[in-house]
Amino acid sequence: MYQSKPLHDKAERLIAEAAAYGSQLVVFPEAFIGGYPRGSTFGVTIGSRSAKGREEFRKYHAAAIDVPGPEVDRLAAMAGKYKVFLVMGVIERAGYTLYCTVLFFDPQGQYLGKHRKLMPTALERVIWGFGDGSTVPVYETPLGKIGALICWENKMPLLRMALYGKGIEIYCAPTADARDVWQASMTHIALEGGCFVLSANQFCRRKDYPPPPDYMFAGVGDEPSPDSVVCAGGSVIISPSGAVLAGPNYEGEALISADLDLGEIVRAKFDFDVVGHYSRPEVLSLTVKDHPQDPVLFASAAKTENSQKS
Repeated sequence: MYQSKPLHDKAERLIAEAAAYGSQLVVFPEAFIGGYPRGSTFGVTIGSRSAKGREEFRKYHAAAIDVPGPEVDRLAAMAGKYKVFLVMGVIERAGYTLYCTVLFFDPQGQYLGKHRKLMPTALERVIWGFGDGSTVPVYETPLGKIGALICWENKMPLLRMALYGKGIEIYCAPTADARDVWQASMTHIALEGGCFVLSANQFCRRKDYPPPPDYMFAGVGDEPSPDSVVCAGGSVIISPSGAVLAGPNYEGEALISADLDLGEIVRAKFDFDVVGHYSRPEVLSLTVKDHPQDPVLFASAAKTENSQKS
């Protein structure tokens, strides 16, 4: 936790293992690089922050990665080395603000782009910034159209609709939610979108985090023992018809895989095409503001850009 290099090494080991099984697309959980700070409060109460919490955030900030940056280059090289499409959950550092982000890479070792989590959940909003509509991509690939939403933003109907509107076929859902009800959400999205859903979740124990008193788990009663499971996984792959193709896995750290038949998408959309024959745009429609929402705009820069376009 809060150390990027060991997680890069682990990522390469897992990518190599997946590629050896013949995988062409590899999806990692939310915040795999940089870490998901489960159980931490960062010393926050309403109206105050503690000195220890500020120092914890400093360490978390130091372990995050710049996008683009050397860590992104290393991940791109892994995707190229093992000839896979790679969807990787990271903590992105942009100045002094952090974002929960998914990065996309192709088998040629190219970084394609990113999705920043649009809506962090609960206390996540204290440590992560908010994404905007400029980073909700769907990439057309030889495997199909690939995109991703992160954890509970998958529950946002309009955000899902934005991906459906872009024709998503392979819907990736990195998460940190191991509850049984998450499976119901994933099945619903597969049926609603007529797409394959690949949800990758963490499996971790208390000992995967720094020991107390440096790192304390809040909200769980007594401090968990080192071998206690603090996130039980539940990674799953679901077809457009709602059939579970692999998982959910709660047995420990593992790779799950499935063969995807894109013909299943056509067969599913014959029944229900949410942005096609089952839509009513004259009654209900969605407008997505997909330009960057910058807090500061410089008029001289905008003027230069406009003059170059003309």
